Amino acid sequence: MTTDLTRIPLRGRDGAFHVVVESPRASTVKLKYEPKLGVFTVSRPLVHGLRYPFDWGFVPSTEASDGDPLDALVYWDQSTYPGVVLPCRALGVLKVDQKKRGGGRERNDRLLVVPVIAARAENLGSIQDLSRRERQELEHFFTAAVAFADKDVRILGWEGAEAAEKMVGKAATTYETKARR
Repeated sequence: MTTDLTRIPLRGRDGAFHVVVESPRASTVKLKYEPKLGVFTVSRPLVHGLRYPFDWGFVPSTEASDGDPLDALVYWDQSTYPGVVLPCRALGVLKVDQKKRGGGRERNDRLLVVPVIAARAENLGSIQDLSRRERQELEHFFTAAVAFADKDVRILGWEGAEAAEKMVGKAATTYETKARR
């Protein structure tokens, strides 16, 4: 029997929220967790020369406006593996708008988080603690990563840690409401 990683508890005992790693730092392919199979599959290769700058994954027990769990980029100087669960705190959120599969547009925001165990990042409290250049590089990564995926990604700007925490709370409520049905 396999555990559905999308259903593990949102928060741990310390109050931090969990992030399940899908694509580790330096990966050249986007991996996606498939709950029905209980495995990670290759979603697509990244554009030549592009690698994930940090671990990439999702926040379990949440549902974003696109119907998937919230996306999260784990900002730290380490690399883990698919399936690793990291207790994290929010730094901010990159607001993103993109083409919807059936037409129209949808939001597909990305959380920027840091593991609570990341001692070298303990001075980071918000997205504003990163340089403007680093925020721009992250924006560029997210647009370049889908350059050939016909998503027409539009960057709408950054919001801080408080907005990111509110987003996690709202996505958890949406998930819980649908789970009760």
